[in-house]
Amino acid sequence: MKARALDELGPLKRALQEAAREAAESAAREHERQAREARERNLFALSVGEVAPLKKPARAPSSTSRPAPIPRQRLRDEAAVMVEAISDEFDVESLLETDDSLSFRRRDIGPEVVRKLRRGVWAIQAQLDLHGLRRDEARESLATFLREAHHAGLRCVRVVHGKGHGSPGREPVLKAKVRGWLVQKSEVVAFAQARASDGGNGALMVLLRPSAPNHAHKAERKL
Repeated sequence: MKARALDELGPLKRALQEAAREAAESAAREHERQAREARERNLFALSVGEVAPLKKPARAPSSTSRPAPIPRQRLRDEAAVMVEAISDEFDVESLLETDDSLSFRRRDIGPEVVRKLRRGVWAIQAQLDLHGLRRDEARESLATFLREAHHAGLRCVRVVHGKGHGSPGREPVLKAKVRGWLVQKSEVVAFAQARASDGGNGALMVLLRPSAPNHAHKAERKL
């Protein structure tokens, strides 16, 4: 019985020995791998030198609020006002006709245009009354009125400046100023004193430049 038991223990002993050998070989291979990786890391460190980790970039705080809208139209309007500014110092006397009505026309406009304005050939499409306004208020009102009338395609407008009866010394202060302002406006091609029925020497009939090619074509035929 004892001999039989020893015979049965033989295969178990060999199995244990084989397992121990494989474990030793596996441990040896793992040690060799770790040693190889250590050598490679050391070689890389010697090649490139010290390496510092990258810092994370600072991020701007995000905002969920929408930016305020840019007032583009207001900026365009303000720029237009600056371009169309008119001066009180402009010497207009040399540009006016030497008749009693002190009319005006551009160089490319014929004298018959002024005569038609005096006779009221063109229908009045809009008017501006400057009575009671101070000089600065009147200048700004006139510039705005002419700009809007021109953009609307109007050709003939009336500007009422008054006869000066209510002014100090009964001098028509606005009368001379309005003529100087009108000459400086690119929209204006001619003006003349209104007929008695349209305001006489207290108003001006003003002819505006066409605002579009089709308007210009019709105006040239009429002029």
